[in-house]
Amino acid sequence: MDFGFDATTGDYRDRLLEFMDAHVYPAEPVYAAQAAERTDPWSTPPVIEDLKDEARKRGLWNLFMPHEPYGAGLTNLQYAPLAEIMGRSPKIAPVALNCAAPDTGNMEILAMFGTQEQRQRWLEPLLDGAIRSAFCMTEPAVASSDASNIALRIERDGDEYVLNGRKWWSSGALSPECEIFIVMGVTDPDGPAYRRQSMVLVPKDTPGVTVERGLSVFGYDDGTHGGHAEVGFENVRVPADNILLGEGEGFRIAQERLGPGRIHHCMRAIGMAERALELMCERVTSRVAFGVPIADHGVVQDWIAESRIRIEQARLLVFKTAWLMDTVGNKGARVEISAIKAAVPEMASWVIDRAIQAHGGGGVSQDFPLAELWAGMRTLHLADGPDEVHKRSIARRELAPYRNR
Repeated sequence: MDFGFDATTGDYRDRLLEFMDAHVYPAEPVYAAQAAERTDPWSTPPVIEDLKDEARKRGLWNLFMPHEPYGAGLTNLQYAPLAEIMGRSPKIAPVALNCAAPDTGNMEILAMFGTQEQRQRWLEPLLDGAIRSAFCMTEPAVASSDASNIALRIERDGDEYVLNGRKWWSSGALSPECEIFIVMGVTDPDGPAYRRQSMVLVPKDTPGVTVERGLSVFGYDDGTHGGHAEVGFENVRVPADNILLGEGEGFRIAQERLGPGRIHHCMRAIGMAERALELMCERVTSRVAFGVPIADHGVVQDWIAESRIRIEQARLLVFKTAWLMDTVGNKGARVEISAIKAAVPEMASWVIDRAIQAHGGGGVSQDFPLAELWAGMRTLHLADGPDEVHKRSIARRELAPYRNR
């Protein structure tokens, strides 16, 4: 395993770092001011469109997409350090480069499993940044960490499918630019546990679709990413051609989608932790407590050292996972994907929490990005599978040889 940057990665990294310094970081206060003035909390502040234009000019667009000709064609290992850089400004940078969830995962689904017509109708405008999308999998009435619990019904009726049920934490659904939902539901309730589900494409404006409310994350609306919605589906009819891959393929598609999605989250989380550590070091070297700089207190130095150690450990595990995904595929890297999904949010939550503590009252205020970084990171302990489910998967793999003796 060689984790050194190749020439392609180095070039993209240099350009992205310059873009962050010249445009993204200066846009953060502009974004905050525009967001405070908007009447629709889910609308995109105008500065994002300016950044998108600039990113396109610099060739920093759709970097996440490995499937040519749709994106840059980077491997997971090449994309990892770039996603980390974007994570340093998670509200702005991923959206500005068209590398934000849930659109990234939805675009990958369409690239891998969509028909020519589905790709032309939905993938192309998503790749162009002209529309946004939502992913509807989690449900309020069941424990959605077990996908076999999903209850939304998808029934065939002639040349149509009819959907009835309810979803929540449907990321992206509240955006005014959102035009398409990818919805997972049950087509064969009596089939094998992981062949019951299918995925269908549902245009947001289809009769019977009701975006009922937005769900906040510790009071934050996550508006840049289209928010998180509770959505009702009542006798929603879509053409049978809107199914993805075929009946019974929903769980397979979900696994293909969530593998890259999980590592992308972890890549960005490392950037968030790096930003928090940087802010912590700046804070403790600029303030004095009990007659000495805060940085000279032993407990603070321990926080800083431990943060660096944990970040480096997590980054190496993410690089290994990316390398495995590139060489043996997502299935072959399944254990490592689960490992980073449990380990990286834990690491980043700890680092951000120490940075908040070092900032005192300022750390929990809106004057620094730390409180919102922490809220987002706490959510990552649940998103794309809770920590406990991933640890269960790892433990089962570790125990298997012993049970079979």
